[in-house]
Amino acid sequence: MKKTLAAVALAAVAALTLSGCTDSAAPATSPSGDATAGGGEMRQVRVAALPIAETGALWAAIDAGIFEEHGLEVEVVPAQGGAQAIPALLSGDIDFAIGQPMGPIRAALQDLGVVIFSNYASSHADGEDVNSVVALGDSGITSPADLAGKRVSVNSIGAAGDLTIRKAVDDAGGDSSTIQFVEVAFPDVKAQLEAGNIDAGWVPDPFRGLVVSGGGVDVVSPYQATIPGLTVLTNFTTQEKIDADPQLVADYAAAMAEAQQYATDNEDAVRAAIVKNLEIPEAAAAAITLPNFTSDLGDAGIEKLAALAVQYKYIDAEPDFTKLIQPQ
Repeated sequence: MKKTLAAVALAAVAALTLSGCTDSAAPATSPSGDATAGGGEMRQVRVAALPIAETGALWAAIDAGIFEEHGLEVEVVPAQGGAQAIPALLSGDIDFAIGQPMGPIRAALQDLGVVIFSNYASSHADGEDVNSVVALGDSGITSPADLAGKRVSVNSIGAAGDLTIRKAVDDAGGDSSTIQFVEVAFPDVKAQLEAGNIDAGWVPDPFRGLVVSGGGVDVVSPYQATIPGLTVLTNFTTQEKIDADPQLVADYAAAMAEAQQYATDNEDAVRAAIVKNLEIPEAAAAAITLPNFTSDLGDAGIEKLAALAVQYKYIDAEPDFTKLIQPQ
């Protein structure tokens, strides 16, 4: 039976004070097949991911048999955010997680042995970006400074979303300390805007497109405004997993790198996977701005994000990056 991470990590969450990530919940997916092409036994791995366009690369790679070629049968497990996946990683209920790096950064500061081993997807340094703050057309909100004093939603408070929004607002001359951040799951942002419960919301596609195409305003892309090209999602696991089963980690990392290249070379397959797994119309998927799918951590901006988190007092100090970031 497939379980949500909320259920499997309930006890662990009580012991951990981790918060924040840029994600939500995804449908579980697994390929068929009992053996590798070479006749070896398939190894089952459980991976936490989210219901946003970026996960299309994972879904498409599973459908294409890429993980199966590496002897891996992948089950995608729902998660509200990357930080929420950490208790399940530590308990061994999942093997890997895909999420933004603030959760692992906080885990590293608590010496919990969480390791980012590759990038997954990065935002765009220029042009249309993969996430933004949106508002209704009659809200009067047209610039980052207008967000001061407003109710702004993020999917998890205390992560890269509200952190980069605060920096963008301050840089535009507003006072980000007056923003009331509200936690709203990405799929619910449009309804919450229309109900008047929030003034603006930070969302990725396809949820951003639903608001903007209905006459809404694309206010600011906070990643691009603060740390251009910042990673959207990273791949992470535990040091214990790396030490106990280095071959599994190496095989998964290799399969993931191949999946990211496949996604880059086969955009139509990614969009088809988004249609299938998010159950949205093909026209909506065609309009989605996809990220840069990459395993490269060199320009991911994780160190800059941590420095910004210290500046805004989200964390007390930067983590030991030699322990936190270990490319595989």
